[in-house]
Amino acid sequence: MSPNPAKVCMDGHIEITPGVAGGKPRIAGRRIKVQQVAVWHDRMGMMPDEIADEYGLGLADIHAALAYYFDHREAIDQAIRDDDAFADALRKTSPSLLRQKFADILDWPEG
Repeated sequence: MSPNPAKVCMDGHIEITPGVAGGKPRIAGRRIKVQQVAVWHDRMGMMPDEIADEYGLGLADIHAALAYYFDHREAIDQAIRDDDAFADALRKTSPSLLRQKFADILDWPEG
C-alpha cells in the first residue's frame, strides 16, 4: 500500500491525494484542481471544450470536474474564497517588483 493513497471518484476522473495539489480534488493524474475548472467555467466563461483544448484534457475530465464541483459547491466555493483572500493578503505584503520597476521608469505611483 502506498503512503498517500488517492481517493478516486467520478469514474476515475477525479482524485484526492494527501500532499498533491494541497489535498484538493483534482483531475486524475494531473495537478489541475476541480476549483480551477470551476473558475475557468463560471468566472471566465470558458466552455468545457475550450478548457479541454487549452489544458490538454479529455472532455469527460472537464464534465466530471464540473459535476464534482456542483456536488460539492459550498466547500469548493469556500476554498476559492480562501485562496482569493490569501492572494490579496500576499499582494498587500509583497509588492510587485515589476510594478516597482515600471514606477521607477515611468514615474508611476506605486499603489
